[in-house]
Amino acid sequence: MAEQMYDAIVVGSGISGGWAAKELTEKGLKVLLLERGKDVKHGIDYKTATKNPWEFPHRGKRTQQLIKDHPVLKRDYVLNEANLDWWAHEDDCPYKEEKPFDWFRGYQVGGRSLLWGRQSYRWSDFDFEANAKEGVGIDWPIRYKDIAPWYDYAETFAGISGSKEGLAQLPDGQFLPPMELNCVEKDVAARIRTHYKDARRMIIGRTANITVPHNGRTNCQYRNKCALGCPFGGYFSTQAATLPYALKTGNLTLRPFSIVRRLLYDKDQKKATGVEVLDAETNKTYEYKAKIIFVNASSFNSTWILMNSATDIWPDGLGSTSGELGHNAMDHHFRAGASGTVEGYDDKYYYGRRANGFYVVRFRNLFGDKREYKRGFGYQGSASRSGWGREIAELGVGADLKNALAEPGGWSIGMTGFGETLPYHENRIYLNKEQKDKWGLPTLVMDCEIKDNEKKMRVDMANDAAEMLEASGVKNVQASDDGYTFGQGIHEMGTARMGNDPKTSVLNKNNQLWDAKNVFITDGSCMASASCVNPSLTYMALTARACDFAVSELKKGNL
Repeated sequence: MAEQMYDAIVVGSGISGGWAAKELTEKGLKVLLLERGKDVKHGIDYKTATKNPWEFPHRGKRTQQLIKDHPVLKRDYVLNEANLDWWAHEDDCPYKEEKPFDWFRGYQVGGRSLLWGRQSYRWSDFDFEANAKEGVGIDWPIRYKDIAPWYDYAETFAGISGSKEGLAQLPDGQFLPPMELNCVEKDVAARIRTHYKDARRMIIGRTANITVPHNGRTNCQYRNKCALGCPFGGYFSTQAATLPYALKTGNLTLRPFSIVRRLLYDKDQKKATGVEVLDAETNKTYEYKAKIIFVNASSFNSTWILMNSATDIWPDGLGSTSGELGHNAMDHHFRAGASGTVEGYDDKYYYGRRANGFYVVRFRNLFGDKREYKRGFGYQGSASRSGWGREIAELGVGADLKNALAEPGGWSIGMTGFGETLPYHENRIYLNKEQKDKWGLPTLVMDCEIKDNEKKMRVDMANDAAEMLEASGVKNVQASDDGYTFGQGIHEMGTARMGNDPKTSVLNKNNQLWDAKNVFITDGSCMASASCVNPSLTYMALTARACDFAVSELKKGNL
């Protein structure tokens, strides 16, 4: 069993892990970055990024064989032949669904930073204060003022394009120039703003696609092929942004194919001394030692590592003192909204394939509005014209079909709500020691569901969307609720939450494990509530903040 010593170990190389590696190396620490999957080098390993649809054997779509081989991935858009290698294979990494759960994972250097939707929004004090005001879960140990400077820091480096709106519930940030709403979206946005006397606002999405050259990266090319990897570095990913800066310091050692089985704990020092790693290719075991450890393996995998680090002190896992480890799992529920057709714009079109859409900012349970449920939702959507692939039932083949498809079709617009899920203690994950993965390691059981609060919210998500579209002149409006399965939002959060009291939380206000002061967790597992906005920007800010604290404490001799 080989052993090596570092100043810091970072487990996981996705959005938060990449940030931790950058911050710690830039502060002078020798860092080992461990990734359970393969290496993916920027540009070089984006094998399909510049391919056209006709260059794929099945035009980039799913086949019957893929559907058979991937019973989880087939449940949503993620299954296709264009980037299949970037999604975890269910046969290698199974899990048990006590209740239906769609778990879409990315196990490679960069993790899901290569696959994410890139929508990037700040939380406000409406979010950080909600638990305390409503008596839900536990109070957040921080407020907006604590994290605002770190939002500034994260946005400035990552490159977030967006418009300043002056909205209390969605704070403005350090934005690059915004992308543009298309002509239909602009008019719909203006009508919504007028009709509701500015109580509802449709804006361009705030996205981690850069609109001007930034930090050595080329601006977004409007290809909208982000999930294939961007050779230009037009969107934020570990490969395009944080990893190059970490490597530039000369302080980083990157080790792919390294599955962290457990944290090593010294009960006399009350600290973790390192990690035990299983080499995913050779099945050999290694130990690596460090003064501080950042666990950023993604929400549920970070909690898995803690659970699998059980000792005689903590039989339920390191960090289980409070009884909350594995509990309070959250996601964003969506797929409820509305759509319709738009008349009068047949002489107008748009340029490129904008890798972004519009965003309708939360308006429920704010500023005097009171509903029968807690919290709220925002919408994401877009307007577009149908292209040559549209279905024309009346025509067959030949000249008539060619002529009909020589011009774009009609305009349509649609939006889906993203709603907050409350942190229910009974929504949990736990170790399954009976079912093992490819490497003989225990797996997870998912026991999560949305409850009455979210179900009531979904009624408004559909009806409010339809009402807004109708008020803005959209025709043939249809409200819809297409159903939601927990995990489908791919925003899994919670299970190792932050708090003020070690009796009710796993981490303190600095993302520090109560049970081992030199262990920090800053991915989605740390979240005490979910807000209704996409969470990744908050992970970036929390990670930079925790790294600053950890290095300061290390220099003081407190770690």
